[in-house]
Amino acid sequence: MEKKKEQLLLIEPQNELKFRGPFNTHVTSRMRLTNPTDKVILYKIKTTAPKKYCVRPNGGILSPQKSTEVNIVLQPFIFDPNEKNRHKFMVQSAIAPAGAEQYASVEQLWKEINPLELMDSKLRCVFEVTADSAPQTGSTVTSSGDEQQTVYSAPESASPFKSGAGGDDSAMITTSDTAKATAELRQLREEESQLRQENLMLKEQVLRLKMALDDAGANDGAKGGANVWSGNTPSYQQQIAYAPPNLPLPVYLIISLLVGILCMLFGKFVL
Repeated sequence: MEKKKEQLLLIEPQNELKFRGPFNTHVTSRMRLTNPTDKVILYKIKTTAPKKYCVRPNGGILSPQKSTEVNIVLQPFIFDPNEKNRHKFMVQSAIAPAGAEQYASVEQLWKEINPLELMDSKLRCVFEVTADSAPQTGSTVTSSGDEQQTVYSAPESASPFKSGAGGDDSAMITTSDTAKATAELRQLREEESQLRQENLMLKEQVLRLKMALDDAGANDGAKGGANVWSGNTPSYQQQIAYAPPNLPLPVYLIISLLVGILCMLFGKFVL
């Protein structure tokens, strides 16, 4: 079995990338790569959690005796001290083949590299919540094999983080967002209650108007002999073809106004 090639690039830091909280915003850690040789070296950055990090640049070419700085940005997430951190980064490199300037892109150069010529270095990620970024009640160090996680626990009531996030894209729910949603819900309920009261008042007005119209029709019928009441016993006659009552003009206007208001209220409830 052929021995793995030794990394030619100088990597700072060598073993771990530290990210200092709080983690409800973007956190950046920097890596410096230096080519101490007289050869042109290709490099690219890989990670076990590509959706949680943004790396700029994530690859390129280093000329002899040159250096470059790589910015690694951790995306906002809900930090859980009890969750073990297993994120790792790998710096992969190789000596550029002869005539590298003839290739159109770096990707084509990588296709020409023999896998046995690849060199790589691995760095683990460490998440820290320092005393400057959050109030602490004590510190804990959790390690698993060659992985280590350093955290400082804060009181639950004072911590801005909440547990229970799922998936790769986590979102913070702040106290101000919750208060705003509660206020909007309360306002909607008050508007609904007000509409219900207005609806009941309109129904009462319609009922009163209908009773007034019935009384007016009964009085007209008593005068014309259409409905005859004998004592307490009403006398029912055969129903004839409908003829609209001859009402004063103001009554028609009131009925039209009430019908319009009822239509507007019904439209609000439907929407």
